[in-house]
Amino acid sequence: MPSAIAPKDLFAWCRIPPGELSGHPEAKVQIKIVPTADDVYREFARTLADEIKEHNAADEPTRVILPCGPRGQYPYFVQIVNQERISLKNVHVFHMDDFLDWQGRPLPLDHPFSYEGWMQRNFYDPVAPELRVPEAQRHWPRVNDIDGISKAIEAVGGVDTVYGGIGYRGHIAYNEPPDSPWYIVTADEFRNSKTRILHLNDDTLIAISQRSVGGCSPFVPPMAITLGMKDLLNARRIRLYCETGAWKRTIIRILLFGPVTTEYPVTFVQEHPDVLVTVDAKTAACPLPPTG
Repeated sequence: MPSAIAPKDLFAWCRIPPGELSGHPEAKVQIKIVPTADDVYREFARTLADEIKEHNAADEPTRVILPCGPRGQYPYFVQIVNQERISLKNVHVFHMDDFLDWQGRPLPLDHPFSYEGWMQRNFYDPVAPELRVPEAQRHWPRVNDIDGISKAIEAVGGVDTVYGGIGYRGHIAYNEPPDSPWYIVTADEFRNSKTRILHLNDDTLIAISQRSVGGCSPFVPPMAITLGMKDLLNARRIRLYCETGAWKRTIIRILLFGPVTTEYPVTFVQEHPDVLVTVDAKTAACPLPPTG
């Protein structure tokens, strides 16, 4: 299928200096550039902690969708919660995705690629017991109850904030570009997509294997379960974080300047009224050299 983006437009966006991205008159979402990847993690952790503190002070619940990538924010978040004694008892966490094995079945919690297991060990367990999110308020998409997580979101009155990352080709959660030549997913179908099971695209498997297991792609589970775009876009706020450097420089510019297209799913957040993407300086750098 032909791309929705003309190469000349893409190349022009990829030559916009990072100092011109924030506040650019043609940018369709807000961007914040911080010096380092560590600053991205600290910003994520502080923003999440402050949201919970604000809702606690107003005696209101906090309802968030959280990723298992990026991960560097969670040690900082746990530290903040424990040091500042922030109660998570009124927090409802909706996890956006998880890996499945080649048969579409959940991984054991001790598997290196089990998001649920990783979050249990690194997000929930390190918090002081008296402050932890109650187990009944930790929600995962389940293959045996595909609509259960959406029903749980509805039961608590919707999601306050989606926190997430961005894939190489713009997947958000595991809402990946529909790549099959044998069927077409329209933009309207995609923005209204629900929780579903899918085979991961090749570029996702390559990226994960390169970053996590030295390119040993057969070790990476080939399937996933993900919240659909409908639950993500219905949140009151969307906060995205990206710190992968050169790997993500182009998709950041497509998010800022490109059209809404299933070719790059994150572009659908352009339709949301309250979006902020935070990146480090390496990720904001130009993918292409200036002309002339």
